[in-house]
Amino acid sequence: MINRVLIYTALLSSLLHAGACNSGSDGSKKLKVGITGGPERAIAVAVQKEAKAKYGLEVELVLFNDYVVPNEALNNGELDLNAFQHVPYLQEQSVHRGYHLVAVGKTFLYPIAAYSKKIKQISELPNGATVTIPNDPANGGRALLLLQQAGLLSLTPKKGSLPTVRDILDNPKRIQIVELEAPQLPRTLDDPVVTLSIINSNFARQAGLRAEIDGLIVESKDSPYVNVIVARKGEEDNEDIKNFVKAYQSNAAELAAKEIFGGGAVKGW
Repeated sequence: MINRVLIYTALLSSLLHAGACNSGSDGSKKLKVGITGGPERAIAVAVQKEAKAKYGLEVELVLFNDYVVPNEALNNGELDLNAFQHVPYLQEQSVHRGYHLVAVGKTFLYPIAAYSKKIKQISELPNGATVTIPNDPANGGRALLLLQQAGLLSLTPKKGSLPTVRDILDNPKRIQIVELEAPQLPRTLDDPVVTLSIINSNFARQAGLRAEIDGLIVESKDSPYVNVIVARKGEEDNEDIKNFVKAYQSNAAELAAKEIFGGGAVKGW
């Protein structure tokens, strides 16, 4: 994975602290939107085309290989929007980093799922099995909730959508949970020690895995982890931002998601 600091340095040198919703010298309306790599990028490209065709927006997609920097860049005014995260992650980041950001529109739910190359069904999970999960608070909590959904753990309810391993009340199979950077998780499936890995949809798809086909446990479709488009507080009513949301919540985006993810992307609006 590309070093976060190098990405951010490159971004700082190129964006020049642009304000929201700039107009070009030719009168065109311009937005800089932060996204992450992987299959979701193709959906963003479809949205970029829709925004140009329907609303005359020139959308520049700024690619990140990190979950932290897109919010830093948006909060600092170097982006106009970002589209890569769900609300629990946004809330956690805003509390701990002091961001003044707000969700302005829903996009898709990408169900997180548990995968294995050692077992064929979750009932075969042995006692003491090693399970890898994302190490960021929101997606780590999401993974723990998935294990609870399967009856493998019980968690204290007081943490809601953001439990941690410290909130495990009961672990009857004595599962050994290892927290890792999300992009590394697909590789752990080949580790002889790892029986199960809980992987975000975008990284799973890059590894040729599909939740609806390969997942041993799959997040339910009523999950609160639908992805959102995020802006700075106070800019929610900007017309260009509203039009970008409309472009994302379009048939064009839905068709792109269906083509890329099959049943692995669920419309959130």
